[in-house]
Amino acid sequence: MIQPAWEGVYPAMLTPFTKDDAIDFEMFKINVNAQLDAGVDGLVVGGSLGEASTMLAEEKWELLRYCKTAMNRPVPVIVNVAEQSTKAAIHIAKDAVANGADGLMVLPPMRYKADDRETVEYFKAIAATTDLTIMIYNNPYDYKIEVTLAMFEELAKMPTIVAVKESTRDVSNVTRMKNHFGDRFKILCGVDTLALEELALGVDGWIGGLVDAFPAETVAVYKLMKLGRYKEALEIYRWFLPLLELDIHSKLVQYIKLAATQTGLCTPYVRAPRLMLEGQEKEAVLAIINKGIATRPVLPVL
Repeated sequence: MIQPAWEGVYPAMLTPFTKDDAIDFEMFKINVNAQLDAGVDGLVVGGSLGEASTMLAEEKWELLRYCKTAMNRPVPVIVNVAEQSTKAAIHIAKDAVANGADGLMVLPPMRYKADDRETVEYFKAIAATTDLTIMIYNNPYDYKIEVTLAMFEELAKMPTIVAVKESTRDVSNVTRMKNHFGDRFKILCGVDTLALEELALGVDGWIGGLVDAFPAETVAVYKLMKLGRYKEALEIYRWFLPLLELDIHSKLVQYIKLAATQTGLCTPYVRAPRLMLEGQEKEAVLAIINKGIATRPVLPVL
């Protein structure tokens, strides 16, 4: 096991599929190692962008085990836990340990809109059953449950809950968390279009989506900001923003898979009920992607 530092760039990995709806392990390996060659600090497998909700449990564990052997250098592999019940979440967390996960990213209960007390107890129950460190995914925009400062005060009592994927879309929440908790929690930006702003506010890392298609550019923005080279980071980020906006759409999976397909790092196939893009929608997204590829900036040596 490799203990995650919960700092740096962590791609939310896509799950490539073949035309026949099987996992394309060879393409997955290509993407994994493109991320590692670019300098990422860990990988998140089986998340929302990875279409985990459409995968069978055995597929998720097969992908995790394969990831651990496919890497050309070792980094922590984080597994997503997004379940409807506490019992199911604990079961998934234990299976993640058994299959080689290095850390967990835990979402609030799915479907049922738990109140604050129920949500805290849900997270605490999972944390109590594993030695893996945990990142709480705070995304009220998509999952309708916000983890508030008061809730984090309770969660801070659990030593294995150490990080937050900050996706509230309120950049001031970064400062709010830092003022309230200091360095108790590592904070990682979870919204691509807010990454530069949140890096300026002192987040520790970036859970990226478009990194699946543009790993070197993502790592460059992160490293330049950490080095205080703001103007260089801003120049890349301004080029990047139209692409990053593909991450904040309901069809982000299709959009980002199309982008990664254009850069040779994925296939375009998605698992039903998602359908592949077609017609004017596909052409509009391709225009954004292809313009980005045609104008890719020259990156500084870091």
